[in-house]
This record gives sequence, structure tokens and C-alpha cells, in this order.
Amino acid sequence: MLEATAQRRLLVVDPCDACHRLLPGLRLVGWDVDSCDLESAVDRNCDVGLLRLRAFHLERPEAVKDLISRSGTEWIAVLSPDVLRLHQAGDFVCEWFFDFHTLPFDVSRVQVTLGRAFGMARLRGQGHVHIHQPGHELLGDSRPIRDLRKLLSKLAPTESPVLIRGESGTGKELVARTLHRQSQRHSKPFVPINCGAIPEHLIQSELFGHEKGAFTGAHQRKVGRIEAAHCGTLFLDEIGDLPLELQANLLRFLQEKHIERVGGSQPIPVDVRVLAATHVDLEAAIDKGRFREDLYYRLNVLQVVTAPLRERHGDIGMLANHFAHFYSQETGRRPRSFSEDALVAMGKHDWPGNVRELANRVRRGLVLAEGRQIEARDLGLLSPQACIAPMGTLEDYKHRAERQALCDVLNRHSDNLSVAARVLGVSRPTFYRLLHKHQIR
Repeated sequence: MLEATAQRRLLVVDPCDACHRLLPGLRLVGWDVDSCDLESAVDRNCDVGLLRLRAFHLERPEAVKDLISRSGTEWIAVLSPDVLRLHQAGDFVCEWFFDFHTLPFDVSRVQVTLGRAFGMARLRGQGHVHIHQPGHELLGDSRPIRDLRKLLSKLAPTESPVLIRGESGTGKELVARTLHRQSQRHSKPFVPINCGAIPEHLIQSELFGHEKGAFTGAHQRKVGRIEAAHCGTLFLDEIGDLPLELQANLLRFLQEKHIERVGGSQPIPVDVRVLAATHVDLEAAIDKGRFREDLYYRLNVLQVVTAPLRERHGDIGMLANHFAHFYSQETGRRPRSFSEDALVAMGKHDWPGNVRELANRVRRGLVLAEGRQIEARDLGLLSPQACIAPMGTLEDYKHRAERQALCDVLNRHSDNLSVAARVLGVSRPTFYRLLHKHQIR
């Protein structure tokens, strides 16, 4: 027990004289205490933080917000009675701090508060994700995302075109950027173009560029997206929306490796690797005469399929925590954890909009949350109690319950399957057998 408490690290930021007098007693009850000024606090690790909050912090709160957001732990504010009376103090402390103490200290109450803060920090840390991957891309530890990362590492060094397929919101552009970043062209341009977002009368000029005077309003030469990607990677998003006439021009470029600007007559050699993405069924589009079969085979040399979020068991909690931290900077609110109801509701939701929908719901939840945690209602999802399960046989109920238990425990413990098995009360071999039975991971 003494060894466990000796590992509790307390960081005191901008300590006052009363704080210094408090520290010897905290060390006696097992706290490892360190102190520093606000500027250097970001580089220190701690389990709980104690910060002396002064009036100028309320006027310029960015440094305090940045420290608390980046630390991933709980903080306690220390205020003089004068600062506590300032009108903005109450809202700021409630939003950003676990608790507060006014001077002079009640030592016994401080010790209790620090213990509670330490316990809450440990609970929050169970769902906290430290992200070290470049660009925060392709996050997750489910089997589909692990297989995807493995496949991309094989495809990236090649020069072959890649067709990326998947539902809207599954991260097809992230896949394209990962292929570029891991390729030999990583130091050269990555040029994306959404074929469905550019007006049809402008897309020829956008892709191939134009010469001065080529048409009304062409007051100067314009370099097109293909030419801008020279020596790099060209990403054609929603390639299925490209008009047939432009499909022919694109096919000619892929065959001949040069372009002509609109209004020009000189061929311009361009060296790019082409990546294309679509959420539509290109084979059906070919049958209906909406997509050229020869272009399809030019683009579909290598293929990547992105998994929908509903199949990425165990990744939802990790991604939700990532977005909560990412969007907290935009909303100016402290990153919040998710309540048990919110985690279960997210696990039950089908996510038709995939990762993009999850990001938007978390963004909304950060704005609407009134408590210390984001609730299911803040995300616009029904709480589990509001969901009425469909009737079925007893065997159906057992099957659904078993699968749901596996999904729920993976949302919490996808990084440690031994812990997941213990939580469910089964052996690790039995746990693996259940995952195989329900085709999870």
C-alpha cells in the first residue's frame, strides 16, 4: 500500500508561501511533490496538479487552458478570497478544474481532495489515448485497421495507381495521404481534387490548366492540378463523378504521360502517381455507360477497401477520445471523457456516416455537455435505457448479448486482451474463441 501511494506525483505550479508550508505534510502521506512556474509546467509529468490561480490568469487564460488540456490529468485551483470574488472565476474554475481551495488551507480537506483527484485521474486515464502517429491518421487497433496499415506499407513504395474504395466518411483521403507520406515521393506535392465538387464547366481547366486568352475571363496562364502535382501524387477523390468527356482526357494522360493546357498546343510531360477514390459501385456505373471501362482498368491496378466504422470493433472509444481532445482546442472547452451510457450508445449505433459522423457528434457533444462527462444525449444518441430491443428467440437474445459484451469490453480494453478476458470472467483462449465465433477482429 505504501509503495502505491509513493508513486503519486503532485505538481504544484506557481506555489505561494502557504503552498510551500503545505508540502512537507503531503510528502509525509506519500505524495512525490515537485514545483515549477507555469511556463515550464507543460514539460513536467504528474498524476495531480495544484495551480495557484491569480487574476491575470483569468484575463489571459490561454496558458492555463493549454497546460490542463495537454496534461491529461486532474487539476485543483488555489485561490485567494479576492480572486474567488471575481465574476469570471466561478465559470472558469468549474470548466477547467476538478476542485478548488481558498486560502488559508484546510489541510485535511486538501488531502481528501487530492486523493479524489488522483482516483478520478486514474479513471480518466483508462480511456485516454496517447497518439504518436504522424498526422493522427489511421488511428485504431481493430483488425480491419491493422490489416489496412499493413497493406498500405506494401503498396506505398510502388508507383502503380491505387483505387481506394469505401463508404463516405471512412477516411479514403487519409489512406491516400498515408500512401503518399510512405512513398518515395513524400517530399513532393500531394494534390487532392474532388471530382464531384468542381462545376463541370470548370473541371477541364482545373485539371489541365489553361493558357492566357483560352476563353473569356482567362486573363493569365493557369497551371492545372495535374501539372501542379509533378513529381508527386495526384489524388482524384470521387472519381465516379468525373464527366465522361473528362474521363477520356484523363485516360489519354495516363497513357501518354503528358497534358495540354486548354488553349495550348504544346504537350507538357508530367510525372505523377495517381490515386483515385470512390464510394460508388464503378462496375455498375460501367454497365450503365456512366464510367469508361478502359479508365477503370487503368486506375484499378491496386485496390484498397476502407472498412466502415461499425466493423471496427474496439476503435470507437479511442477515436472519440482523440476527437474530444482535438476539438477541445476549437471549442475552448476542456477535453471531456465519456459517460458509461455514452460509450454503450456509441457501441450500439450503426454509424452510417462513419468516422466523419463520429467526429461531428463528438464536436457537438463538447459544446452541449454540461457536466464533467459527455452524455449520450449530448452526442444526439439514445441512451441504452431508451432503446427497445426487438423481440426474438431466447437463443437470439443470448447471441446478441454475448456479441454486445465482446464489443463493449473491446471498446474499453482493445489494447489489452488479457484484461478484457478477465473483465468478462473467461479465460484468454475462450475469449479468442468467442471473437472468432462472432467474427470480431
